[in-house]
Amino acid sequence: MKPVRWGIVGAAKIFIKAVILPMQKSELMELYAVASRNPEKAKQISRQYGIPRSFSSYEELLADKSIEAVYIPLPNNIHLEWIKKAADAGKHILCEKPLGLNGGEAQEALEYARKKGVLLMEAFMYRFHPQWIRAKELISTENIGSLRAVQTFFSYNNTDPKNIRNILETGGGAVLDIGCYAISTARYLFGREPKRVVSLINRSPAFKTDILSSGIMDFGDGHSTFTVGTQSYPYQKVDIIGSGGRIHIHIPFNTYTDVPAEITVTNSVGSRKLLLGPEDQYKLQFERFSEAVRSDGPAPTPPEDAVNNLNVMDAFFKSEKSGGWEEV
Repeated sequence: MKPVRWGIVGAAKIFIKAVILPMQKSELMELYAVASRNPEKAKQISRQYGIPRSFSSYEELLADKSIEAVYIPLPNNIHLEWIKKAADAGKHILCEKPLGLNGGEAQEALEYARKKGVLLMEAFMYRFHPQWIRAKELISTENIGSLRAVQTFFSYNNTDPKNIRNILETGGGAVLDIGCYAISTARYLFGREPKRVVSLINRSPAFKTDILSSGIMDFGDGHSTFTVGTQSYPYQKVDIIGSGGRIHIHIPFNTYTDVPAEITVTNSVGSRKLLLGPEDQYKLQFERFSEAVRSDGPAPTPPEDAVNNLNVMDAFFKSEKSGGWEEV
């Protein structure tokens, strides 16, 4: 297929660290332009990585009619604004998670993109990695019996007051930044929405953001528990427990691109290690979305999924205030 021409709205670290090289290695897309409100930064990135165009404003990039799709790695609080502006410009949109600050914003983004006739997808790259696809297959074929529980831990240690993850107004905090993964994975594996949730949240006295958050999601005949933290030792893992076995995902989210991902499956037959990949989950995500652009959709992950994920997060914050269970 003809490569999809991409523009990047914002020179965020995630773009530089994880996205540039995968995009340039794929024959399904062309990394054509990058925009930054710091013109020198945009020019420097363009020169360093051989990106043909650089723009000193997001608006200039969106005005380039040759660009077909955009990636938005901006702070959470302005996702909705730039989704709308990109849709107005007729661009298909891959936006970093979460799609907005709450379920209402995500629903507004979904409806706006649909009205403008462009594809919109939340950038949960993990779902495209073979280890998660295989885990889902093992559950659906009852390799571990009936799914009973999903347990997730995800943390890092960041105390920089200037970092957007520590700024409440920009949508910082553990739940919005990494709790979204714990919620998304549980919903993905169970294949349905939780009925109700309860949370326990500790906030930073200085930042007011949540820095240690735990939650329980009630899926009826199964539960999911998680803890996420922004001022804890960096660690991540997911355990999936069934009536007849379990799956341990060793590095669930920040997988390496040059070695296979490892999951351990244990059931009545014994224990085995599966090596999946190596694959670049960002490359896979951008390729699947590019294919959807060329085939006129739908997006590989529907935007309704982003709305549902944020609805669960909304319920967690309601639970923080009420101190009890909240319906989703």
